[in-house]
Amino acid sequence: MLLKSPQLDSILTPKSVNPTDVVNDINSHIDKNSCEYLSVDISFMNVIDACYVTTLCATKHFTKYPNGKINWKVSSKSVKEFNKDLDLGNNCYIL
Repeated sequence: MLLKSPQLDSILTPKSVNPTDVVNDINSHIDKNSCEYLSVDISFMNVIDACYVTTLCATKHFTKYPNGKINWKVSSKSVKEFNKDLDLGNNCYIL
């Protein structure tokens, strides 16, 4: 699902621009917190890095919360297009 600029309450914003560090930070957050519904701002990342992060973190999130959702704030609708074949049904992309 692709939404245009809704207001999100608490958004997790990774501090690093390195995609591997971002994946580690988000996965650590998933492990340590109860976050069946999660919002993450990765709009600062390029499309390839954003695809990498969303795929790995959504998979981790799905293993812990099969009915959960992640709202990804991204910079381009291309992220959704690139990931459509890998989607586990727990991603929502927001511009």
